[in-house]
Amino acid sequence: MKSIDDIHELVLREIKLQNEALEPKELYEPIWYTLKSGGKRLRPILVLQGCQLFSDDIEQALKPALGIELFHNFTLLHDDIMDKAFLRRNQPTVHTKWDVNRAILSGDAMAIQANIFISSCRPDLLPEVLRVFNKTALQVCEGQQYDLNFEIMDKVNVSEYMNMIKLKTAVLLAGSLKIGAIIGGSGIIQADLVYDFGYDMGMAFQLQDDYLDTFGSPETFGKKIGGDILANKKTFLLIQAKERANPQQLKELLSWYSCEDPDPEEKIAAVKKIFLELEIDRLTREQVIFFSKKALATLEKVDTENGRKLELKNFTNKLINRVS
Repeated sequence: MKSIDDIHELVLREIKLQNEALEPKELYEPIWYTLKSGGKRLRPILVLQGCQLFSDDIEQALKPALGIELFHNFTLLHDDIMDKAFLRRNQPTVHTKWDVNRAILSGDAMAIQANIFISSCRPDLLPEVLRVFNKTALQVCEGQQYDLNFEIMDKVNVSEYMNMIKLKTAVLLAGSLKIGAIIGGSGIIQADLVYDFGYDMGMAFQLQDDYLDTFGSPETFGKKIGGDILANKKTFLLIQAKERANPQQLKELLSWYSCEDPDPEEKIAAVKKIFLELEIDRLTREQVIFFSKKALATLEKVDTENGRKLELKNFTNKLINRVS
């Protein structure tokens, strides 16, 4: 059994082994720049953990795990273009470092390379692995479109928001685990349970991200607090605040979110104050705990030795209770 640290090292090793000398370099250079720019490596780690639930031979899932990481980074690359973002992981985004056309083409190549790596699993498993991946990939695109739709919608309710983060975030974590489980020999019934576990874990993970963006510590979160507030993002926190605010609080919220050039620190402080008055911090953490408990209860139902579940349990608790 490999620890999370061991699995993380396996992923980093596999990334380092990739050929950076492919031509034309204008196409491939942004791919390796993106892939090696850091990140949690959460999704490939989950592929390998899903495999380890049922098999000791997790290296059979390494290439598919790298494929999932490439796909995830492809979505980030295109997201950055749509969001006109200048930085990703404290480095210039691809379209900023090079140009938009090169970023789009390299992103397309990343998506294709992701399919190549994912298709490297055993031939008898390939149809089911591809079915899970392709369904997941399409759902991520749907989630991104809903997120874009929210930018021009006057009102978004909690149900709509939960559906968006399900598609944009949770299904990729769930799909990563399921692909790993299939490669590890789980069978369909157990793979579906692993997927359900990953879905609830993914919901908790995203809601915790929402929480940390407002209530986290800048020293441990690794970036300035309040980015979602400044970007007028319709997060779980804002949606709940609008639904629970009294007329005066709602008027103040709407004023800050319609102001074209507010003082950043003043806006963050004012919105955070209203969130605290409405106990949005508590409500968000309650949702995080709800989904995490549901996830761990599902993991208990997975038919494998308890020792194989331990690392995944610990990893889940660490994700949900993280402060960065």
